[in-house]
Amino acid sequence: MRKVSFALNICLDGYCDHTLGDPSEELMEYFADMMDDVDTLFYGRVMYQLMFPYWGDVAKSRSGSAAEIRFADRLVAIDKVVMSRSLENVGGNTTIIRNNPVGELRKLKQQPGKTISVDTVSMLPELIAAGLIDEFSLVVHPVIAGGGRHLLNTGSLPETFKLELVATRTFKNGCIALEYRKRGNVN
Repeated sequence: MRKVSFALNICLDGYCDHTLGDPSEELMEYFADMMDDVDTLFYGRVMYQLMFPYWGDVAKSRSGSAAEIRFADRLVAIDKVVMSRSLENVGGNTTIIRNNPVGELRKLKQQPGKTISVDTVSMLPELIAAGLIDEFSLVVHPVIAGGGRHLLNTGSLPETFKLELVATRTFKNGCIALEYRKRGNVN
């Protein structure tokens, strides 16, 4: 069974906003390294539209640092699944699913392959409740946003979900990567 990893950037005050962070070369190398063990990206529409076409353009134009280009190349090459009821068209190796994200992710998890990276705040509560997320990789940015979308809303989980810390990494720009997994998970 494949491992499912939820990965996201987050501000100190718990708001999720990829645009407020400092994507240093060191941090981009970290993200590119993370993608080496991933062969499927599972996104919600909002995250998909944030990440693409931006990284697709970086890969195509070769604009950006060496780490950004490496990350972009890897991201573009990986198969993507996007949950959306409104998107009509997506590029190349991307599949749109219209409903039942839990069932679709469960099917993907049963197939052979590498890690599935999930990046969707809107579907996170139902994916956690279904027991589909094995790991959480959060990069905390030294930013207080003061507003935006929280990782989870109050009452969005039916019970407390306990994790164990398995790795940390501090970056020169003040970001901290935290990697957690479900307690008792042997993946």
